Amino acid sequence: MNDKTPAAGAAPQENKMGVQPIGRLLASMAIPMMLSMLVQALYNVVDSVFVSRISENALNAVSLAFPLQNLMIAVGAGTAVGINALLSRSLGEKKQEMADRAAGTGIFLSLCNAVVFALIGIFLSRAFFMSQAKSVPEIVEMGTAYTRICLGLSVGLFCQFCFERLLQSTGRTVLAMATQMIGAVINIVLDPVFIFGLCGMPRLGVTGAAVATVLGQFVGALLAILLNLKRNPDIHIRLRLIRPDRRVAKEIYRVGVPSIVMQSIGSVMTFGMNKILFVFTPTATAVFGAYFKIQSFIFMPVFGLNNGMLPIISYNYGAARMDRVKRTVKLTICTAVCIMTAGFAVFQLAPATLLALFDASAEMTAIGVPALRIISISFLLAGFCIISGSVCQAIGNPLYSMVVSICRQLVVLLPAAWLLAQTGRLELVWWSFPIAEIASVTLSAIFLRRTMRSAGAKLASRKA
Repeated sequence: MNDKTPAAGAAPQENKMGVQPIGRLLASMAIPMMLSMLVQALYNVVDSVFVSRISENALNAVSLAFPLQNLMIAVGAGTAVGINALLSRSLGEKKQEMADRAAGTGIFLSLCNAVVFALIGIFLSRAFFMSQAKSVPEIVEMGTAYTRICLGLSVGLFCQFCFERLLQSTGRTVLAMATQMIGAVINIVLDPVFIFGLCGMPRLGVTGAAVATVLGQFVGALLAILLNLKRNPDIHIRLRLIRPDRRVAKEIYRVGVPSIVMQSIGSVMTFGMNKILFVFTPTATAVFGAYFKIQSFIFMPVFGLNNGMLPIISYNYGAARMDRVKRTVKLTICTAVCIMTAGFAVFQLAPATLLALFDASAEMTAIGVPALRIISISFLLAGFCIISGSVCQAIGNPLYSMVVSICRQLVVLLPAAWLLAQTGRLELVWWSFPIAEIASVTLSAIFLRRTMRSAGAKLASRKA
């Protein structure tokens, strides 16, 4: 029996997500997540900064690995989003048993995902790199070694995603932040040790970056497990519940699959863009890889804000508090737009400085400065699109966000990039990003309006 269970006859304490003022609540939920996401972004950038000191080919190897890594992250994060939404909604509806089953089934699904990606990493990594950089054997060898380690030992990543979201979905975002930050800090500290052979360790190069990454993930996962067992009384993790439950898994992936598809589409888009850019010069793919690392400093805080918003909306929608849902949505969108506008300003004013972090050559700088300035125009619209998609996911219309993502990256961005590449002018290819974001914001506005109206109608009929 949990020692925090209310005494007999006492009224159960209301979860803070149902009673705190929205501004204070969103700040308490989102700021820790934003900070942890910034640390995540930092270690992603540091990883590539150290690798770029080896050679441009080393940076290319890590950059070309991104689609596979992103696919793995998409499955882990998407599953966690589904767990988060179901668990938060179940707690809002006072369905403790369903919340516990969501946690147990989510853990089981995360372990299964780790096994699948371990097999992909071991058996398919070389073929993946041969399809992109066959003409540069050094990139193939370094990339294969890096990817086999990151995917083959991905159980730490999947467990960290799952158990961190269990903390987050019950409002314990500070603890969730601690698990992410500690894992990221360990990665940052170990990166130069393993890459360059410091402190008596052998010089492992790109392989060392992969080793540091998985060690950080394992430590973060172990801490998240311990915190859930010791400091999270709102859910009860039991071995007998860590098993497949078809009904719960279906509900988790009803919300999670659109998120997985949306992020997986990013892998397809990145793979396609790398193929288009490699035709011009391998340096263009290095620029694209550097851009993805740098832009994470802008997008990761928005994703942290987004993650802090998600359980608030799910809980209050489950509790039939549409007024709180609407206030949360408005405040989150305004904050996201402000963050992205600040990011746009940085990319416009200091693109060369940002590229210098990656020891950029004169050619890389010449290609990268206009690339960063053009792509960052899309930032002005992206904040609204990110938050709108998650609102649709949280309150029952996950397909909307998936449609937006497919249209943006596959229907508009890649075809536009290919068509612009036919001009033979590399600088025009970057305009495919702002073009795609215009399509995205249009669809996002339509779907958000429909979702909010539908949710309000459902809650009104439920009360009647």
